[in-house]
Amino acid sequence: MARRTKEEAQETRNQILDSAERVFASKGVTHSTMADIAADAGVSRGALYWHFTSKTDIFHAMFVRQHDANKVVCAAARDPDEPDPLGQMRSILSHFLRKVVEDPQQRRVCEILHHKCELAGEQAALRQHLQATGEEIDQDIALSLRHAIQRGQLPANLDLQRAAVAVHAYIHGLINNWLLRPDGYPLAREAEPLVDALLDMLRLSPALRHPA
Repeated sequence: MARRTKEEAQETRNQILDSAERVFASKGVTHSTMADIAADAGVSRGALYWHFTSKTDIFHAMFVRQHDANKVVCAAARDPDEPDPLGQMRSILSHFLRKVVEDPQQRRVCEILHHKCELAGEQAALRQHLQATGEEIDQDIALSLRHAIQRGQLPANLDLQRAAVAVHAYIHGLINNWLLRPDGYPLAREAEPLVDALLDMLRLSPALRHPA
């Protein structure tokens, strides 16, 4: 019985997070209320506050849920025993670009993070969390690039920090631009060529090399 109760609590928590995604995507984080989320989830205010202390708490949990799910996909490129780290990176980055188009939940969360979230006022504390996550992503990218260098797939003098920042910004920018004008270009179809252009930059750009 206790296990079932725990499972039901987790189901309710996920139901609330799903509702928060819909409400945030529709109204923006700033203009959404706890009452809006409770109504969409079909739960009482008491049930909502039993799981989450505030709207910021819900936003944080929503972001962590998506981030943790995405992080699992990146594990292969971070594996020092992976024989093709650059190939894994190509697959992972292409996957994320297509996922924004094809997975409604991923698209909602990206839309919220890119265009429906003001990191000021009651959301100001989220800035530090997003900054920390951004640094973690940069470190993961740099680790994957290091493994690619060790396998002879990238130049030995690649500036890892600069290259990691460039990769992160490139993918972030593609997603941001597509969310603003999804009819502008077919991101899912163009995912692989766009990632290949990025990898060519890593292989060939002198600006991404350490000084001789």
